[in-house]
Amino acid sequence: MSGFFAELQRRKVYRVAAAYIVAGGFIVQMVSAAFPAWELPNWSQRLVIALVLAGFPIALIFAWIFDVTPSGIERTSKLEPAAGPSRRRRNVILLGAAGLVISVAAGFFVLPRAVARKVDKSIAVLPFENLSDEKENAYFADGIQDDVLTNLSKIGDLKVISRTSVMQYKGKVPNVREIGKALGVSTILEGSVRRSGNRVRVNVQLINTTNDEHIWAEDYDRDLTDVFAIQTDLAQKIVGELEAKLSPSEKAQIEHKPTENTEAYLAFIRGCELFYRPDKFRGNSLQAEQLLEQATKLDPKFADAFAMLGGVENWIYHSFDPVPARAEKARAAINEALRLEPDLAWAHFSQGFYYYYIDRNYERALDEFAIAQRGLPNSSDIYMARGAIERRQGKWAQSTASLEKAVSLDPKNAWILENLADNYGATKNYEAADKALDRGIEAAPQSFSARGLKAKLAIESRGDLSVAEKMLAQVPPGVDPEGVITFSRINVLMLQRKFTEALAVLQRWPDEIIHGDSTAPTSKAFLEGVLYFCQGDKGKAEAALERARPFAEQSLRESPDDPARHVQLGFILAGLGLKEGAIAEGRRAVELNPESKDAFEGPQLTVSLAQIYAQTGENNQATQLLEHSIHTPNGITVPILKLDPIWDPLRKDPRFQALIDKYGAKT
Repeated sequence: MSGFFAELQRRKVYRVAAAYIVAGGFIVQMVSAAFPAWELPNWSQRLVIALVLAGFPIALIFAWIFDVTPSGIERTSKLEPAAGPSRRRRNVILLGAAGLVISVAAGFFVLPRAVARKVDKSIAVLPFENLSDEKENAYFADGIQDDVLTNLSKIGDLKVISRTSVMQYKGKVPNVREIGKALGVSTILEGSVRRSGNRVRVNVQLINTTNDEHIWAEDYDRDLTDVFAIQTDLAQKIVGELEAKLSPSEKAQIEHKPTENTEAYLAFIRGCELFYRPDKFRGNSLQAEQLLEQATKLDPKFADAFAMLGGVENWIYHSFDPVPARAEKARAAINEALRLEPDLAWAHFSQGFYYYYIDRNYERALDEFAIAQRGLPNSSDIYMARGAIERRQGKWAQSTASLEKAVSLDPKNAWILENLADNYGATKNYEAADKALDRGIEAAPQSFSARGLKAKLAIESRGDLSVAEKMLAQVPPGVDPEGVITFSRINVLMLQRKFTEALAVLQRWPDEIIHGDSTAPTSKAFLEGVLYFCQGDKGKAEAALERARPFAEQSLRESPDDPARHVQLGFILAGLGLKEGAIAEGRRAVELNPESKDAFEGPQLTVSLAQIYAQTGENNQATQLLEHSIHTPNGITVPILKLDPIWDPLRKDPRFQALIDKYGAKT
């Protein structure tokens, strides 16, 4: 072997190896820095590095065989002519094998490091602990955390977990490694906030979730007016530590100070906290509206507050108050936000929801969401909004993919998980829907909506009322936010045909109006009429429905384009024997939002029209719509046809029974 090593030196193989290592190392460094900056795919970086490593043994073999001379590249002269071809072949094989071993060993070290850079740029900002003497300042600590998170979410090179997914860790001693694994992040930011008058003390620390080590910590002791400077400094330090790219526009966004008015800022963060609670109750939304209006009055140049106010008005219109005045308030707030800051991402986000909820112009809504996403690349809300529109367009696979992407960005967000479960349930993937709702319940254990949807799913998919009974039994006495529990109890008792008990529950409700899950406000008299009708007491039913009719007609005059209000009046007219008027109202509801225009809500309106047909003796029309609805996404299910007393007028019709027999076996 001494002769072999001497030959390596004579043939200048050592020199070539050293030169190749230096040049190859330089190429690897350049690729690792340049390819991410050019936003080239990760595989292209790995490919170049693999080619550099594969070239090393080839370079060694060429160095052995050839030499560079004044006459050009020539075959290296043989030192020992007596050496046989077998020894020369052995030397070349030995040299190539050595080079290959070195390349493979280097690959195990270099390639993982080249890939790891992307994984490291992930972070979750945990809820900040409130150390203020006044415990009502908890919303302030949440607001600081939310603003830091929002700043980070504007940076496209970071993976940032959304606010809702981290709120479950509020008030708990964090297990850093478990949180990192659950949320899929390599770092977390945790901290505390103490506010005393106009002074704020913020303590934060950045922690590596893989080894629980503190990367850095920082203390800020500033005036309340400097809170935005704290948030900007934090974002910049985190960007630097995670080696994330920060474009000039992103830098300008995180340095932007939204308001100079401290009181306006405090009202803003309180309004945001109320609006983003998981159950989306009517009262919380109206309180949020008042606080955001206060913020805009305190600072008429506060564009973020106008954008958020427009978003809240959009939601109120969509969920329970679809009147023109509400639409105008949304439009005015969003227009003012865009006038103040034309490039404000949240303003374009709210504009998208205006087109979606109020104008029902889905394409323009998607265009606005695309603009918003450029400024909010980590926002799960945008993927959720896109998924919500896509399902109304009948693009169920695309919609589910968008909602699943939203869940990946915000894995503990009960609201997104509920929407994903709606998709699974609508397309009859009941097992996936149930699992998504279990995740939603785990994420928000105190929320009513996820548990209510799980009970609803059990009824619609298999006619199982026990889940709803269990949920209602666990509600503490006296807890009934906005009549949600009362409404749920009445529905379950109706399906159990316990009409007398349902009436007793209804009579205990203290108000004349009860808000369910519809945009049509429901009078107590209307529900009484329905229950008496199901009980077979026609006289009492008609008397109650006569009392309900003026309220329903006035409600419809206030919002003539609301399908739900047409449906409600249609039911009242059907119960009063006014067949033509009832059918006209049901048809008008379907015309306003047909399945061709809305594949999510449209099928439910088709079912409502079928119910009106059933109540008015149009059995043929009713059964035709039901056969269509059974195999339509988000349509009727056989267990509901079996349980719901609303279909009792059809039970003696052989076509209705044939429908249940035909599709019941497939359920």
